[in-house]
Amino acid sequence: MLTLIDPNDERQAFPPPDAALKEPNGLLAVGGSLSVARLELAYRRGIFPWYGEGDPILWWSPDPRLVLFPEKLRISRSLRKTLRRRTFRFSFDRAFVEVITACAEPRGKSVGIWLTADMRSAYLAFHRAGFAHSFEAWQDGVLVGGLYGVAMGQIFYGESMFHRVTDASKAALAFAVACLSAWGYRMIDCQVYSSHLASLGASAIPRSEFQAMVSEYSEMPVDPQAWQRTPGDFP
Repeated sequence: MLTLIDPNDERQAFPPPDAALKEPNGLLAVGGSLSVARLELAYRRGIFPWYGEGDPILWWSPDPRLVLFPEKLRISRSLRKTLRRRTFRFSFDRAFVEVITACAEPRGKSVGIWLTADMRSAYLAFHRAGFAHSFEAWQDGVLVGGLYGVAMGQIFYGESMFHRVTDASKAALAFAVACLSAWGYRMIDCQVYSSHLASLGASAIPRSEFQAMVSEYSEMPVDPQAWQRTPGDFP
């Protein structure tokens, strides 16, 4: 039975992640709000929101969980050449609004916007609170790729990425992984399986294993100056 989260009770705890429904993506709870306090409570438990326009807020805890350990990132020969040619310039937290807006754009034959206006506003507030961050790839001064996610302890929860030219999102991810590794992050959450992320080195692990790492890493601090410097050896 799904837990109903009271939108007026910021202290209401989420149920244990292993209480999620035994369906593909692990639906755990319904309702609540997208306040900074509620989002922080969710991410510290490895739980994330995902829902469509007009639907109630849905909270998820998939089993298995797709994760990328920084040292496992696979950079193809062609992408490595692209990085060495300095095709892109990189930054972080320079264009959070532009990145999340680009991530919300319809893709391919899909209809509508999956990243709702309420979610974009919530993650912007989470960014201002110091939890949500973006990584950007630029070409000739134009934003051409990037990703955003949530930093909690020594875990980075990747949310979405986009590209407007070939390899821009992959290059932004390589830059993000280099930064996160240098700053002391232990794991990058990729949520649910995709062949694209698996090709980059992400692997599926049991939820129980993921939750054990969340319990260990989510309260472990990183250098407070981390998000102010770029690794000097990238790419």
